[in-house]
Amino acid sequence: MLSRFFKKDRTRDRARELYRDIIVQARKPAFYEAGVPDTVDGRFDMICLHMFLVMRRLKPEEGRTSEFSQALFDVMFKNMDDSLREMGVGDLIVGKRVRKLAEDFYGRINAYDRALNDEEESALADALSRNILGLPGDEAEAREVAQPLAAYVRQAAATLGNQKVERLMLGFVSFPEPAMTGATA
Repeated sequence: MLSRFFKKDRTRDRARELYRDIIVQARKPAFYEAGVPDTVDGRFDMICLHMFLVMRRLKPEEGRTSEFSQALFDVMFKNMDDSLREMGVGDLIVGKRVRKLAEDFYGRINAYDRALNDEEESALADALSRNILGLPGDEAEAREVAQPLAAYVRQAAATLGNQKVERLMLGFVSFPEPAMTGATA
């Protein structure tokens, strides 16, 4: 019986370690130098993007990874809750804000998943320009600005696709370095 509790603690600890790596990657200056707004919303969007990439890698192994994926999600939204409180958001409002952030997260991961699976190359740049850069997604200029970020996302998805799920579940992840040349919003 006790081993079940220790396993949950280990899973949560490993999810925390993985989440820390996601945060470090999401905060790389190259993203913000390339036009991602260096704001609370911009940082949230980059965390969502990297969480999406990791959870997308975990999904094909759902039977083995569902507990870990849930722990990773829980760690993310516990962090969001804590961050809102640190920013001075009152206790009565935090729950509503966290629910809204969760809705936004699910909306973004659905948009990114559809876009990555879309045969149209521009679909991902459109989704990123709307959700992260705050630019209209159907304009050629917005798509051009988002293209380096879209290339990074494709590269990161491929890099994660080559990583063993077991490694992720131990709390280790490798992302490519963002090479965001040519992008400015």
